[in-house]
Parts: sequence; C-alpha cells; structure tokens
Amino acid sequence: MIRTALSRGVSAGALLVASLSSAMAQEALPSIDIAAEGAPSAREQIASAPGFSPEKKALPVYRDPTGQTFTTVKREDFKTSPLVTIGDLVQYSPGVSFKQGNGPRDMTLSIRGSGARIGGAMRNIVLLEDGFTMTQPDGFSRTDSTDPHAYAGVDVYRGPSSALFGNWANGGAINFRTRTGAEIDGVETGHEAGSFGYLTNYTTIGKKYGDFDIALFASDARGEGSTTHTEFNTQTVNLKASYEATPTDRFTFKWVHNQLYGNVPARMSLNQFYFNPYQRGCYGLPTPSTAFSRSLCGQTAVFLNGTNGATAQVSALQSGWHRNDRRDMLGLRWEHDIDAQTVLRTQFIYDVKDFYQPIDTPVTYGDAPSINISTDLTHHGALQGRELTSNFGVWYNHTRFTTYSQNLLGWGNGDLGPLLTNKQEIMHSNLGGRFREELELAPDVTGVIALATEMSKVAALSSSVSYPSGALTTVPANRTFWNFAPEASVTWRPDREWKFYARASSGYGTPQYGFLFVNQQGLDGNNTNLKSQRNSGFDAGFDWTPTETLKVTLNGFYEWYQNEMLTQSPGNGLKNYTYNAPGSVHRGAEFLLDWRPIDGWRLLANYSYNNQIFTSFVEQRGPSSFFDRAGYKIPGVAPHELTTRVGYDIPQGDFKGVGAYLEYVLKSSYFIDNGNQLTIPGYGLVNLNLHYDRDVSIGFLKNISAFVEVRNVFDRTYVASATVIANSLTSGFQNPGFVLAQNSTGSIYSGQPRAIQGGVKFKF
Repeated sequence: MIRTALSRGVSAGALLVASLSSAMAQEALPSIDIAAEGAPSAREQIASAPGFSPEKKALPVYRDPTGQTFTTVKREDFKTSPLVTIGDLVQYSPGVSFKQGNGPRDMTLSIRGSGARIGGAMRNIVLLEDGFTMTQPDGFSRTDSTDPHAYAGVDVYRGPSSALFGNWANGGAINFRTRTGAEIDGVETGHEAGSFGYLTNYTTIGKKYGDFDIALFASDARGEGSTTHTEFNTQTVNLKASYEATPTDRFTFKWVHNQLYGNVPARMSLNQFYFNPYQRGCYGLPTPSTAFSRSLCGQTAVFLNGTNGATAQVSALQSGWHRNDRRDMLGLRWEHDIDAQTVLRTQFIYDVKDFYQPIDTPVTYGDAPSINISTDLTHHGALQGRELTSNFGVWYNHTRFTTYSQNLLGWGNGDLGPLLTNKQEIMHSNLGGRFREELELAPDVTGVIALATEMSKVAALSSSVSYPSGALTTVPANRTFWNFAPEASVTWRPDREWKFYARASSGYGTPQYGFLFVNQQGLDGNNTNLKSQRNSGFDAGFDWTPTETLKVTLNGFYEWYQNEMLTQSPGNGLKNYTYNAPGSVHRGAEFLLDWRPIDGWRLLANYSYNNQIFTSFVEQRGPSSFFDRAGYKIPGVAPHELTTRVGYDIPQGDFKGVGAYLEYVLKSSYFIDNGNQLTIPGYGLVNLNLHYDRDVSIGFLKNISAFVEVRNVFDRTYVASATVIANSLTSGFQNPGFVLAQNSTGSIYSGQPRAIQGGVKFKF
C-alpha cells in the first residue's frame, strides 16, 4: 500500500514538473578547477580575496565552502573507466577509503578513518546528491542506491563538518553531482560487459528548452560475482528537472529510485580467506559441520525449528542470504532572489527505504519513511568596506517506522522461522540551525566563523520474546541530545599560484536507536546513558598551481574523538552492548598531484597517511576481563593508501581520442581487533586501460566512447573488506593472532581476481 501511494505521488510530481519549462543554473554550475579544460588560467583569474570570485558567489554555500579541506573529482577523471561502484569515483580524492559492503554495489566509505569499523550501512559521513540529503534522520547511509554512471562529479569534504552539515558529519560529507540537461544536450546510451557475468546498460537523456531543463538517467546492472553466491540485479532511475518560473524564482525537482536484489555471501575468517578466498564448493555443508567444512566457507548457526533448541551450521547459499531492497528519494527545492545580493533556498525531501535482508540471524526487516525540510538565506554584502558573505539556515528531519525480527531457517531463499523474536518502534528527529560568516580580512585573506546547534530526539520501544517460555521483555528508550559545532578558518592567497589555509572544526553524531536496548550486563535493558560522539580537529595545508598543467595539494590534520561508540562483550551467552570510549586521536596527511607535463600525458596521484590510536579506552571482554587499549592502533584503518595513474591520450590527428593509462592501487596492512593481535595483509593492484573518446559528426551521432580494461592484471588475491572482530580469551588472557585467524569468522570478503571489462557509449 505504501509503494502504491508512493508511486501515485511520484506520478503526480512528474506531471507537475513536466508542466514547467526551465532550469535552475546554480546547482548545475560545474566545479571551479584551475586545470579544467576551458577554465581560465591561473594568471587570468579575477583578483579577489579567496571565496569572493563571481563564480564562487553564484554557487550555494555548501558547494565549495571557503576554508574547507575539499576535493572535487571531475567527470574527465572517470569518463573512460569502468564504473561499477561509488568507489570507482572517490578513489582519486585524498583521505577517502572504501571497502566492500553487504551487496554488489555497496561500498562503505570512510574519511580519515571515521566509520572504518562498519561493514554495512555507513555512519559518520553525510551523503548528498545535487545538494539533497541522502543520509536519513537516523544517521544511516548507503551507496548502492545510486549508479556511478549518472554523475558529473563528486565533491568530498574532509574533516569534521557538522557546522555546515549537522548531525552525523563527524568525518565529513560527500556530494554527488549529476549533469544538467543543457550539459547532456541529447541522448547517450552505454553498454558495459565483463568477467563474472557483469552486464550493465544505461541511458541518459537531457535537454534545455527555454526556461526548462531536464536530465534523466536509467540503468540496469547484473552480474554473477567472483565469489560464490553473489549474483545480483539492480535498476536505478535518477531524474533532475529545473524550471525558472520568473527571473527571481527557480525550482528543482529530484527523484532517485533504486530496486536491488542481490545474493550475499558470508564473511570469512582470515584462514578461510587464505584457504578458499572465493568460497568455492559452499553449496552445502555436513551437519554437524566438520573442522574441514569450517575451513572452506563462512557459515552461521541457525535453529533447526526456526525458534529455539538444537542448531546447525549452514552456509549463506544453503540459507539463501540476500538483500531485497527498494529506495526512493523525492526532493523539491525553491530558490528565490530577494534582491541581487540575497538568495533564499528552501527544500523538502521525502525519502523511504523498504528493506528485507536475510543476512545471518536474526533477520530484521521493515519500511522506513522520512522527511527532511531545510531553508537557508545567503547574503553577499560588505562590512566596513570588506566583502562579506553571510549564511543562515535551519532544518528539521524526522523518521518514524517499525522493524520486525525473526530467526533465519537453514534452507530456502532467506526463509524465516514461524515466530517473531523482536519488534522495535522507532522515532528519530533532528531540529537544528546554523550561521556562517565569510569575511575578507585583507585583499588576499579570508576568515570564516561558523556555528551549528542541533537538538536530536530518539523515542523507541523494543519488544523481545524468549522461547520456549514465550516471555515478553519490553525496553523503552527516550533521549534528547543537544550538540554544538563551531568552526573557524583562515585562507591566504598571496598570489594566483599559492593558496594556504588553516581550519579548526568539529563534528558530532548521536547514538542510533539500536544502541539503546542492551544494558552493560549484556541483557535486554535500557542503555540510554550513551553520549553523542564528537570529533574536533585542526587542518592546515596549501594548494600550489604554478601553471595550468600542474596542481599540487598537501595538508595535515590532527583530530580528537571523544565518546566514540564501540561494542563491548560482557561474556558468553550475553548480548554485546554499546559503550562510549573516552578518547582517540586521528592524525595524518593527504597529498594530491595532477600533472600534465607534455600535451597528451597526465599523471594523477593520491596518497593518504593515517596514524590513529586510542588515547583512553578500557575494553571489557567477558564478565571480569578488562584491557587498557591506550596507545593501541584503531582497527580497520590502513596507515598508507595510494592510487596513482599515468596515461597518454593522442591530442590531435587521425588517432585523436585514442589513449591508455596504467593504474596502481596500494593499501598497507592494518589491524582488525582492538588488541592489535590480527593483521590483514596489504596489497598492490595494477590496472591497465585502453580507450577511445572522440566527438564525431556522423548523421545523428555526436560522440563515440569505448574502453577495455584489465583489472588486477597480476591476479593478486587480496582482502576487499574486513570488519572489526572481537578479541577472544583463554583463561582470562587474550588469544594471539593465529587463534583469531582460525576462529574469527564474519569479517572478510575477498577482492575480485583478474577481470576484463569493456564498454561502449554513443551520444546522439
């Protein structure tokens, strides 16, 4: 019924937008990049204090905030590359790492290690699309509801950013931008195929008619996957339509739709990864399982009757682990020019996710709708003769839904046991406001001060049933959180080649509802004493652009996490509970190089260094075992990550458009347990790409683009994802790494072996 009503709402919205006739320009403006083709050279730019150029003033404040540690990945960086996941887009932004999540296109993103412990849905980063928030009010985000082929560019905001983006922006934010109809100007159709049954077809249609601009993207992607039980198919629609109703009023309508069905394998232990990385032969396991079968495949224990009593070990394929999810986001934005220097922007978002994910046991499913309303006012003025940009904003978002849990059966396609084990009724809302002032302190210096404040409220009720007694336990949770996030920065541009900046900022994230229902004794009970986690830090760095063909960016950061929410175990047979770790430090450096030394040649390099430790954290493992983790490395964070590419495109002549590049991706080894006992091996991958991209004039045909790429040329076996595991004990002492490698399942997914992927795209 909800889907029917939603479909009717979408149809009505589409009819409304179709009756309009023009596009808004502000959201569509391309990012400002000195080295971009067609952009003015460094010596041709307008002399002004940082952040006050006419191009910058035309953008919304969030698009390129002055003083923010910020990177834009442009379409030219990935337009001739295979695009399977969001990771293929963000890999050339410093500070960003990603790993395979629970699904074919599901990537868990991390900025400077924030959120690196998580294996599925993301937290600690705010996701946006064309300025519309894709992070729901409860703080969860997913990246597999979007198709990377749809985008014109990606904006990455690194470091704590709650002063601009509010709750959950502990580590930063990412804004994915689609093209306008004017930029597309016609029809594009693309087709890609490759190893392991991968096939995708997509179409982009865009046009500007007078005051109306529309861009529509639709795709269908399918594959079998390199690991057993990873078949998938997913369909995506992405629509942006804009209308200039009057010279001072602009409207933008946004719709993102995704339907996903994908099988999900079980995560493995490190020894299982070494022995059988792609889980071959995991079609069935002996019951009871033997040590040999356990060495082959990830598996889980399920109740034979689906409720209680005797259990059996089964593989993901036997029990039919999969995801059957649907996501729809509909947004409408109104921009009104109060005068030539003042813009009012108001937007409304309706976002609903319908999820059924029989992955491990118990299985939770539900339908989670949400709304998000925001408005902000931007004024470009002056203070005592100095340029000043002022921004004020308020927002409110709200979700209310119910989830249900049942035990997974040991056979079938994710079939569930007969009885309900848990029901949770959840309400989460956030009400906040912010101000931001960007002031010209001198002709070449800009200062920024900003502050956000937000009230978050969680009201929830968890009802659990124990079997065979049928006893009902109810746990209410009702908490209100107040948070503040100040920010200040100074940006100095002494000439057109150099830009220096220093920034102090903060971020916050409130506890998710699921953390509030298990007490510190590991029983169903109230855990509402949890505090919001906070991140405060400093950034300093520079951009050097001596010519149009060279850009170098280097920055360092030092961040302090307080009250980070981690999982504790009070003992065997008890539930894990969430605890505030008092302190940790995230510190490191980020480097970006974009160099075109000779016409046609290009070198791209992106390096991130992370040195992150706990400074105050005593972990409980069992009822009476406590371990001081101060000085230990934070698990899940690789100290070194590098992506570099060297390529050549023939710039002119009969073979113009023919090109190739060689790419190298490095990730160093890292710990995956708080006790730093087990290390995940690092890896280095080589990719080789040949491509052709050229404008033509053959009838209706305007452009032909094609590529073929060999990924993982040397067929390395590597870990694409490893979630944090718990340290086990023997007689009160921590087990060493080789014991964890044997017994700690539920952590690892293997990366794809050598694969060939090709594609072709036509523009009409």
